[in-house]
Amino acid sequence: MRKRILIVDDSEMTRRLISTAVRGLGEFEFEEAKDGFEALQKLPAGPFDLLFVDINMPNINGLELIDYCKQSEHYQHIPIIIISTEDSLRDQQKGLELGASDFLMKPIQLDRLIAVIKNTLGQ
Repeated sequence: MRKRILIVDDSEMTRRLISTAVRGLGEFEFEEAKDGFEALQKLPAGPFDLLFVDINMPNINGLELIDYCKQSEHYQHIPIIIISTEDSLRDQQKGLELGASDFLMKPIQLDRLIAVIKNTLGQ
């Protein structure tokens, strides 16, 4: 069975970059959400095996989404990778404290992205 990934980012270019990398691996399906609110609407349609979450988004930001997922018995098991232009150690640390598995900086390096996906999903 194919693994499912939800990409949550208000940047269409970032969503496209990640989805292209995911598509290139051939073993994953993906969904996209442009903000945390849309992600909350898509999560029940899962199950998802991995979330990529931007920190700075309108409506519901990434840290709020991570907190929600990790507090929910339905979603707390899903690994979350933070993606952001913020190089602030404070935001990175807060996301990891909330339960994120890893942190990728924009612009995303494709080889690092693929390695994080495979490492996080144990492949």
